[in-house]
Amino acid sequence: MTIAFVMLAAIAAVGAVAAMLLRSAVHCVLALTVGLAGLAGLYLELGAQFVGFTQLLVYAGAVAILAVFAIMMTQGARAWAIGRFSTRWAAGGAIAAAVFAVLAWAICGSGVLAGAVGAAPSASVQEIGDALVHRYVLPLEIAGVLLTAALIGAVVVAMPGRAGGDKP
Repeated sequence: MTIAFVMLAAIAAVGAVAAMLLRSAVHCVLALTVGLAGLAGLYLELGAQFVGFTQLLVYAGAVAILAVFAIMMTQGARAWAIGRFSTRWAAGGAIAAAVFAVLAWAICGSGVLAGAVGAAPSASVQEIGDALVHRYVLPLEIAGVLLTAALIGAVVVAMPGRAGGDKP
């Protein structure tokens, strides 16, 4: 393992743990953004450029910003200002351990560790981009419309005088 891999793994792990333990919703989203950025760095370190840049642009960029705006517009940032860390860390740890056990069992039973790995795919970023723009343009546009509708819905809910919003 290289030093860069270990540092990026530590950044991703610390960001994920902080997202689970912090009590403020805004701080949780920001910590999750750090974890997702570390994961994008891991993808880039392993040679998966398209997945790494997609992770960085879509998740660490757009989705994290959308989540922060949604929390701030619905004023959810003030509702959790009781303490810094969550009191339900034991339940979260148990769920995380169960998920880890299931994933470890699936990986060990798949034969990947035995070296039965096929040839690496040879698709370039250019080929993936061409496929998204030409062959899979409809799902790409539907995802864009869905995210736009979610943002408009958050604005409508947060407007004063509407159902769910603050009364003037």
